[in-house]
Amino acid sequence: MTLEVATLHGIPLYDADLETAQGLPETVQALKEKVVACDGLLLVTPEYNNGIPGVFKNGIDWLSRPNEDAMRVFGGRAVAVIGASPGGFGTILAQNAWWPVLRTLRTRPFFGGRLMVSRAAKAFDAEGNLVDDAVRENLRGFLDDFARFAAG
Repeated sequence: MTLEVATLHGIPLYDADLETAQGLPETVQALKEKVVACDGLLLVTPEYNNGIPGVFKNGIDWLSRPNEDAMRVFGGRAVAVIGASPGGFGTILAQNAWWPVLRTLRTRPFFGGRLMVSRAAKAFDAEGNLVDDAVRENLRGFLDDFARFAAG
């Protein structure tokens, strides 16, 4: 399995007037083509105020535009959601909040397990490296299962 990491950096707030006047921003089009080229989409979400981060949802909203292109990007695509949080619940509410969005986009959600990293400050070092062996093993198992799901 190869993971290609992408970010939402450079994606503006969704604006239908901007879309109508100028089309999709280049950053949106580039990210959209990365998604289209993949076998599966792994959303790595934080949790803000017990829900989906607005910036992340904004990115998905842009990727679903124009409406007639949403199926090319998301339709039938294998999607999994994982996350890490400084708190004790490890993004369970954000992950649950993603499912209605992903259902609407007609993805093929992976329900083969959950990966929610609680108290992430202890699992990662100051440079962002995963240092918790138990979390590493859980991540490895989750990714193995998701790769099989995406391939099948």
